[in-house]
Amino acid sequence: MIKSEYFFWLVGAVFIVMAAQMAMDRTNPKRFGSAGFWGLLGAAFFYSTGVVDKSLPAEPLGVAVLVLIVLGGFGLTGKGESHTPPREKRVASAARFGNKLFLPALTIPVVAMICATLVKNWKIGGEPVLEPGYETILGLGVGAIAALAVGMVLLRERKVSVPLHSGRNMLESMGWALLLPQLLSVLGSIFQTAGVGDQVGRITEAVLPDGQRLVAVAVYCCGMALFTIVMGNAFAAFPVMTAAIGWPVLIEQMNGNAPAVLAIGMLCGFCGTLVTPMAANFNLVPAALLELKDQYGPIKAQLPTAAALLVCNVVIMALFAF
Repeated sequence: MIKSEYFFWLVGAVFIVMAAQMAMDRTNPKRFGSAGFWGLLGAAFFYSTGVVDKSLPAEPLGVAVLVLIVLGGFGLTGKGESHTPPREKRVASAARFGNKLFLPALTIPVVAMICATLVKNWKIGGEPVLEPGYETILGLGVGAIAALAVGMVLLRERKVSVPLHSGRNMLESMGWALLLPQLLSVLGSIFQTAGVGDQVGRITEAVLPDGQRLVAVAVYCCGMALFTIVMGNAFAAFPVMTAAIGWPVLIEQMNGNAPAVLAIGMLCGFCGTLVTPMAANFNLVPAALLELKDQYGPIKAQLPTAAALLVCNVVIMALFAF
């Protein structure tokens, strides 16, 4: 049986290999900081297996996270010279292959879907091929490996070191911001455990006029957008605002349709995602990869759309969710 841990170990091994490449890259003025950051992250993937099965203490993993924050926060990571071919050669290669370049990218979702729908029922010796409950994430990993193979065959590239160097360049370009979504995603559960949702709910019930459905809807929708702007992730804002207003006020008190209220609430959170630098994977990382002059350009361009969508979501929820 292929276990999900194998996929995480593969991710960790890739980070460690790239960290070794960074340590040997003399063009990077902060090569040891970069190598330490990504090497420690890669090692955490292996160590966390022991933490999950409780054979190893969790404290070193927490210390590793703090070290990562220090390395990233104090600017101790850097970027070396790119190992990619010159721009003219890449443009000529893109023109020659055309739409075939999308084949590796399309391979990932196709393989993931096949694993999640067909391979999940396969068994060998009465034992499932893929670990039950993790078919999708294993499909994603298998799809990534298949996409790598498809890309190398398509481009007739025989050296595995070439995609590794390209991946390292991309990793250095994205930097510590790559980890921000993962760190922010746990904020929602931390805030909920700390009782932030309950306090927001008490304040809202104290100031909200009774029976004012439109006001309550506006508070919930705008609150989702604002919390997402602060926390950088709609999934982190969702448990806080839903526990505070969405469930007790809109659904229980005002008899709102739960699927409609919660789905539209999430869409309001995504409006906040469009306008916050905290959503690094959506706004800052693409700007860094495309080497835009204005790193806040995507946010400025998305701001009108986000505002219009937020107003539409408020109206839709008020008219159709009750």
